[in-house]
Amino acid sequence: MGYLWPCYFLARLYLFFVLVALEYGYCFTGRGTIPGHLTILGMTTDGYGQIPIFALLVFLGFGHFRLRTLKEKLPFGRFFFYAHLVPIAAVLFLTIAVREGFNWQHFDPFGYIKSVLYLLATILLAFACLPLRSWIAGMRATGHLWLYSLLVGVAGWAFGNPVKLLWKVTSTAQSGWMQTETLYAVSAVVQRFNPKIISNFSTFTIGTPEYSITIAPGCSGVEGLGLVLIFTSLWLWVYRKETRFPQAFLLIPAALVCSWLLNIVRLCALISIACAGGSLAFTAGFHAQFGWVAFTLIALFFSLATQRLSWFRKLPLSDSDSAGQNIGGLGATAVVREPQSAYQGESPAIRAYLIPLLVILTAASISKLTSAYFDWMYPLRFIAVAVALWFFWPELKKLNWRFGWFGPVAGVAVFLMWIAPFWYASLMGHPHAASSLGSDLAALSPSARWAWIAFRVAAAVITVPIAEELAFRGYLARRLMSREFDQVSFTRLTVFAIGISSLVFGVEHMKDLMDWQHLLLGTVAGLAFAAVLRWRGRMGDAVVAHAISNLLLAAWVLGAGDWSQW
Repeated sequence: MGYLWPCYFLARLYLFFVLVALEYGYCFTGRGTIPGHLTILGMTTDGYGQIPIFALLVFLGFGHFRLRTLKEKLPFGRFFFYAHLVPIAAVLFLTIAVREGFNWQHFDPFGYIKSVLYLLATILLAFACLPLRSWIAGMRATGHLWLYSLLVGVAGWAFGNPVKLLWKVTSTAQSGWMQTETLYAVSAVVQRFNPKIISNFSTFTIGTPEYSITIAPGCSGVEGLGLVLIFTSLWLWVYRKETRFPQAFLLIPAALVCSWLLNIVRLCALISIACAGGSLAFTAGFHAQFGWVAFTLIALFFSLATQRLSWFRKLPLSDSDSAGQNIGGLGATAVVREPQSAYQGESPAIRAYLIPLLVILTAASISKLTSAYFDWMYPLRFIAVAVALWFFWPELKKLNWRFGWFGPVAGVAVFLMWIAPFWYASLMGHPHAASSLGSDLAALSPSARWAWIAFRVAAAVITVPIAEELAFRGYLARRLMSREFDQVSFTRLTVFAIGISSLVFGVEHMKDLMDWQHLLLGTVAGLAFAAVLRWRGRMGDAVVAHAISNLLLAAWVLGAGDWSQW
């Protein structure tokens, strides 16, 4: 038994959550399943790992501020940790066997054995991260939160499949409820302007004989609703001290309705553009990117509503407020009586830290909106971000941009970690993931091809590392600690701030909602960059580490032809 950093209760709990998520991702996301699993409510025991993940998310989210008061130095159970590796190895063996195509049809007990082994491994890991007495102390500190969290975890596991029936296609159209309603709405709109439009509710298709689209599960708008719900909930939680409740809760259903309506607009516009003779490049780009544009607009207006409308916002007292403030230009005056110290506003430096990343996202949406698959306007991202960084340089030059040897070393380590799974797959004879980027570049003239590659590498090495480090480490990690984030030293970043900002960084690198591999790789990379930043407190170290890893990744792409990494 010994001590392992971090050694306080809350930090160890986050460590347990990360390890559980990593092991679940590698043990249960392979192709196929092993027959013989116990089935409850249509959900096989292959999803057992979802229970601790859901439960820990709730427990950490609502119990964080109570649990951080537990400051006892805790031993790390090395024996339990090594013991838990044995059942985990057995579970991985069974999972890999399924991936390689082994047939277990005549060995039903293996399904139950896999589930029992994973449950045993999770229990042993729990005692490795935290002793039993610490688990008891944490439960006492949070009351019945542990019970509520466990119930949420079981509910999330049990009702995952039934909820999917809202948008999942099965043998009947009625099972895809959201798809059906979306198709009804789109049909009602477009048929008023084009009587030739034909709807087929058995196959969820709509269009003309020359051009038609299928309302797939993703086209039903459920993904947009999920993103909007997550964003609005997190926004109200972060700005809970500046927001008036319960009236602010009305903004959530309003945002969800807007998301649903904008998805209907997207599909109607797509059909209209195609029927009017729109090019494939524009229709494909419009179809892929309009959803992100709609989400951005909803997020923008939601944030403006919570900050600008007096009915939703608790206004801070300022010199102008003492004499009353004109709200919305309607002549209504609101006088705020609360002391200024009760509600501190955001630091004005927020624009310098966030706008460069927002510029990248906006430029990406604009360029992809007008292209099918090849992003020929990629240089726009580099130029736009360079202009934004130049504009905000008077604020950004206050940061320490120097760097030492640790930054480049960390960058090399992150690159090796990132490319390891793909390198191993290449050694095993598995081809690189499908990507049309290589063939699209080959179709260009040599000068255009190398110009595009030059801008792509320059963005990966210069503008992207700066913009992402400013947003995720410079702003988000410190904003989780204080509203006056620019007053927080990088050397004081907490485990909570580093963990959450790194997780969001991982989410940003996902290529789709089921891309768990890039989520894990991005999260670990974010943890590494944050550790580099915290060690010396210099933004330059984190940016250089990020730039070196991106530079080596660019060399891998160009040398190995693994275009899927771009």
